[in-house]
Amino acid sequence: MIAGDKIKLREKILADAPDDYAWQTDAELAQLDAAPLPTTNFPQYLSDYASELRYPPPFRHRFAIETLKGEHIGNCTYYGIDETKGEAELGIMIGNRSYWDKGYGVDAVTTLVNRIFRQTKLNRIYLKTLNSNARAQKCFRKCGFTPCGSLKKDGYNFVLMELYRKQWKKQQT
Repeated sequence: MIAGDKIKLREKILADAPDDYAWQTDAELAQLDAAPLPTTNFPQYLSDYASELRYPPPFRHRFAIETLKGEHIGNCTYYGIDETKGEAELGIMIGNRSYWDKGYGVDAVTTLVNRIFRQTKLNRIYLKTLNSNARAQKCFRKCGFTPCGSLKKDGYNFVLMELYRKQWKKQQT
């Protein structure tokens, strides 16, 4: 477990599946994540979920985001880990709307970034977020990410953002 000021990051567990399924099948959250709604029913989702927990992909690390009191409010991950290039992509979702705009996302991203730069040799973390998602862009800027380009993919327009280890170190002093 990794503690922030408002949140804890912990390994994903099977008990997270109902929340994750509810968030992934929520049309508004799927739109913010630029993701299609799942077509599987919950029993199939649960089976796939359990399998991924047993056999996690080697180039992705997923975490549940909990409040300090232990309520599961979202997820974050870093993936596409390329040790040769020294970089990985970051993703986050605060699925529980009661925790939006209260600093939980900033704390989760900051906590995950700190873990990545303290415990890996990665030098760059990047992400993409929808052009229209001002809330996410504000969060990422607060965490030190800077815009570095744009991307059009699957009918969506994204802002690309990045954070280098060197920038992160300067923020730590």
